[in-house]
Amino acid sequence: MSSFVSELVAGFRHSAPYVNAHRGKTFVVMLGGEAILEGEFRAIINDIALLHSLGIKIVIVYGARPQIEAELATRGMRCDYHHGIRITDEVCLKVIKQVAGALMLDISACLSMSLNNTPMQHANINLVSGNYVIAQPLGVDDGVDYCLSGKVRKIDTEALHCQLNQGNIVLMGPVCASVTGESFNLTAEDIATQVAVKLKADKMIGFCQLPGLMNEVGELIPEIMPNLAQGYLQQTHQQLCPSTRAFVHASIDACRQGVSRCHLVSYLTDGALLQELFSRDGIGTQIVTESAEKLRRADISDIGGVLNLIRPLEEQGVLVRRSREQLEMEIEQFVVVERDSLIIGCAALYPFEEDNAGEFACLVVHPDYRDADRGALLLNTIINQARARGYSRLFALTTRSIHWFLEHGFALQDVEALPEKKKQLYNYQRRSKILALDLFA
Repeated sequence: MSSFVSELVAGFRHSAPYVNAHRGKTFVVMLGGEAILEGEFRAIINDIALLHSLGIKIVIVYGARPQIEAELATRGMRCDYHHGIRITDEVCLKVIKQVAGALMLDISACLSMSLNNTPMQHANINLVSGNYVIAQPLGVDDGVDYCLSGKVRKIDTEALHCQLNQGNIVLMGPVCASVTGESFNLTAEDIATQVAVKLKADKMIGFCQLPGLMNEVGELIPEIMPNLAQGYLQQTHQQLCPSTRAFVHASIDACRQGVSRCHLVSYLTDGALLQELFSRDGIGTQIVTESAEKLRRADISDIGGVLNLIRPLEEQGVLVRRSREQLEMEIEQFVVVERDSLIIGCAALYPFEEDNAGEFACLVVHPDYRDADRGALLLNTIINQARARGYSRLFALTTRSIHWFLEHGFALQDVEALPEKKKQLYNYQRRSKILALDLFA
């Protein structure tokens, strides 16, 4: 029992920064027809409701490809495709309207559920739909008339913001009206992308059968930038299902138009959406405009993050304790590794100008991130800073990491090798080992 409690508490603590970071943000969730048909549909709906309860503004855009195909097959009908887009005639559009309308009712019913002993107990969700997207016909391409297949012409962002600010979830389907009063069949990816861009959404989220995008040896790609994602699509033309390929294309477009992160998670994994959004490393693939991890100079806003990182080592006696006041005065000497707004690594360079030297100090990497040699990255950053200042050597004091420093070119020294000011502060009770690196050897 105590093990379960500790895991529960640890889970809450680890997710808390993400709860705070996501509150008030806008997410566009693209719920493809495959996720509704084959996936953990009710669990996904429950998780979307949970996101809403945490103060996240949500637009759901749902698709219906497999449901439409199944209904057409039942009726002995078939629609042709051109460049992956359905050619929608009037008869086909009637079927699409029926299928899309039924799915809207099903999704609405699930989001209205509030049974006791379910995740949506007392959820009280207001779900709204409307003519927020104005469509226009795709027209003719390569001599092929798309008929009643359309694309987004305009989005009423003011009305959408109004609904989201009132705490409503907005639900959108693939059938949209035009200014002439006609109905058009749009792809869910087109709607989701344009809505995310126009709303300046913080995230666009999609679902696929696999855990995310996989590399050539079957390993998950946790993060990829738009240009690399474009190359990935070209290299894996036959290996991705159409819906996944369409979402990746949409994500590339969304990122290039200002949506900073698009997430792809499995609809077969219960809780994948929550694990992706509320854990440090996620569970799916992010398509991002810039890396989730940054190395940068620290500033005053990083005090809390650095303290959280170094406190456990101070309590163990590995690091000399620093007060918050001291850290506030010294924070400009630090560099940090930041991931998803969390400080996961830090190091400092203290100047000893009169001795033309610098001290490499307070190297800490979060225990969950010690497998990617971030310590070496921080060391190289400090070395470059020291060389840029013209220092001839860098020294460090340690009680535990002697071999790590030796492996990175440092050599053991005695106390007399320390700068005079540092020598006066040397703690003979700690008996820290002194190591030095010649910067211009």
